[in-house]
Amino acid sequence: MRDAVAIVTGGGTGIGAAVVRRLAARGVRCVVNYASSRDAAEALVAEVGEGAVAVQADIVEDAQCHALVEAAQAAFGRVDFLVNNAGRTKFAAHEDLDALEAEDFVDIYRLNTIAPFQMIRAAAPAMRAGGIGAVVNVASVAGVFGIGSSVAYAASKGALVTMTKSLARVLAPAIRVNAVAPGYVGTGWFENRLGEEGFAKLNARIAAATPMALAAGPDDVAAPVEMLLDPATRAITGEVMLVDAGAHLDVGLSRRPGREG
Repeated sequence: MRDAVAIVTGGGTGIGAAVVRRLAARGVRCVVNYASSRDAAEALVAEVGEGAVAVQADIVEDAQCHALVEAAQAAFGRVDFLVNNAGRTKFAAHEDLDALEAEDFVDIYRLNTIAPFQMIRAAAPAMRAGGIGAVVNVASVAGVFGIGSSVAYAASKGALVTMTKSLARVLAPAIRVNAVAPGYVGTGWFENRLGEEGFAKLNARIAAATPMALAAGPDDVAAPVEMLLDPATRAITGEVMLVDAGAHLDVGLSRRPGREG
């Protein structure tokens, strides 16, 4: 993978940042996309080296998706890998049918589903040319089981799962398209809102409820992303890999608090 080039959307924090660190350790030159987290993205670029660059783009806008790919090509002359990690949600109890408006669905769908499609479309010509093109979409167990932070979020990730399979079929054999579907991931988002003690308690509660006795962190998701990008996995496409410490094995999954993507 050395000297390959990867674009990671939402790459400055959380899962995206963990992906960048793992890829940079393999010698991959990373384009760290951010919408607003400029300081975090630039700090990460300085940390990982390997010629990484931070590029601002709101990938909801198709023109900015093309501009992001053009920036990657201007910096490195190629694009081999794309990680569609950027996403958003709105927290709303699934049983509260009045908690979401049509605009909530549209807003979430635009970033979680349409933006990955736009990024794949923009990057596809460059990835075809490189010979090792691979995409990993960061979906969620919410999109597989209809759970998570809201119905709108689950629906958007479910669509991303379906799109992964559709595009894996039509972009083969030049470009592989896979997805990871995390469950709970203990990112800084939780720690910032709960504080250190609250975050530790949440992780302990999650770990106690999973077969692997584990509350996954960003690197636990970044590792399978790295694996699915690796040309050594050339026989894998159209796969949706659950990354939830085995929580999906529990038939009571949808009734347990904290099992959210």
